[in-house]
Amino acid sequence: MSTNDGGERAAYGALYEIGPTGESRAAQSVGAKLQALERMDYAALRLEWRRLYRVEAPKRVARELLLLGVGWKLQEQAYGGLRGTTRRMLVELSQTLERDGDVTRSRVTRLKPGAKLIREWHGKTHTVIVCEEGFEWRGKPWRSLSVIARTITGMHWSGPRFFGLNAGRSKAGPDSKGVAHA
Repeated sequence: MSTNDGGERAAYGALYEIGPTGESRAAQSVGAKLQALERMDYAALRLEWRRLYRVEAPKRVARELLLLGVGWKLQEQAYGGLRGTTRRMLVELSQTLERDGDVTRSRVTRLKPGAKLIREWHGKTHTVIVCEEGFEWRGKPWRSLSVIARTITGMHWSGPRFFGLNAGRSKAGPDSKGVAHA
């Protein structure tokens, strides 16, 4: 261990102190607090919510939900919260839900302008550039990837699926020669 490691250990304190169960002292402390929450009554949970969130707990919320919210906040304080990208995605989803009543469409992969999608089909490589208002293929603007995929293949294809953007699904049909995307 270097001298810098010792300084980091001192700075992080209890996070590096391992107890007899193999857990850090911080984890043991959070675990003890979570167990104590289970024994709290409704009024005590509302007070704990107010202390942690610095606002009154929502009215007419079930005890179990208060328990989850307070437990989350305790763990967030001990271990850190959500990343900025995750927080932004949740805000975007909540805005979409408020506006449209559905978040299904917002789960589509977000492509940044300038990104290139490369797909080989029957020995020919096709490159699509993502633009602010659609896509560019063969020097022309296109409104959707599905229209491009249909033009390339001559049959109906989901554009995101054709270009391999749907996670967990087959990226290539039986007639294709492979998929690459950047």
